Amino acid sequence: MYNFTPHKKLVIFVTGLSGAGKASILRVLEDLGYELVDNAPLQLIKDVVGRVQGPIAIGIDSRTNGFEVNAFLEVLNYLKQNASLDIELIYATAELDVLLRRYTATRRRHPMAAHGTVKDGINAEITLMSSLRNIADLVIDTSDLPPAELRLLVETRYNFNRQNNKDKFTLTLMSFAFPTGIPREADMVFDARFLHNPYYVSELSVLTGLDDSIQDYVKCDPDYEKFVDQIYQMLNLIFPRFLIEGKKYVTIAVGCSGGRHRSVTVIEDLARRIVNAKEKDMRFPALVIHRELARQGIQTWRWVAHPQ
Repeated sequence: MYNFTPHKKLVIFVTGLSGAGKASILRVLEDLGYELVDNAPLQLIKDVVGRVQGPIAIGIDSRTNGFEVNAFLEVLNYLKQNASLDIELIYATAELDVLLRRYTATRRRHPMAAHGTVKDGINAEITLMSSLRNIADLVIDTSDLPPAELRLLVETRYNFNRQNNKDKFTLTLMSFAFPTGIPREADMVFDARFLHNPYYVSELSVLTGLDDSIQDYVKCDPDYEKFVDQIYQMLNLIFPRFLIEGKKYVTIAVGCSGGRHRSVTVIEDLARRIVNAKEKDMRFPALVIHRELARQGIQTWRWVAHPQ
């Protein structure tokens, strides 16, 4: 969990795409004891922050009265100059098809689709909010994230009652398929497509990297061990630097052609190594997400090194 600076007032801004889970994140923060302010007029934000005594969570999005990205950035930069405040920005996002399904299920009108389709509204909002995503301290993609795990993720990071917790940041290990796109939240991406592919072995193709037979097959590649060893050593090198830079949430992604076999195997291997790490700099909350398996209905989102 991120260790906020003691004696500073915590101010967490929550923004992102409509339908991506902003309201859910705000509810978790409210349950943690944050004073909740959602969609207050932009020109009142400075005054609100000044008047509230304790930690505060502020929802900002395209529906906010007077919302303009540049105007919000001015407010954010102004508040960050105040040495008595600890400011963070959370950005909630989800894949386009997921947002479309959510809007279809709720029959809600997209706030930016007054004269177009829901898809038009989502694309317009993605463009509008892109600069906020780029500066966010934490990007949460809720596409494959169960509500209970979203709650745990936010609680782990922002529970101000745990300021003495020794967790330094939260690590996500994610497998994915290159044809469906590189995860936008990834800090580092590794390509496992050069490894032997079980897809072309008929009795193995229907299995996943969660199965021992797949892991055994992939690990038989003569370059497998060297590949994973070098990834682990690189992480061991850069994680202390991430801490020095103040990073609080790191996503390491490994991709292959289908996101079912090789990348899953590598992520599971890295997860085991981190759980059993002897180096003290490698001990922190870590979770695993297999993106393509989740999209196929195989729920694998789990903590492998659980928050204290």
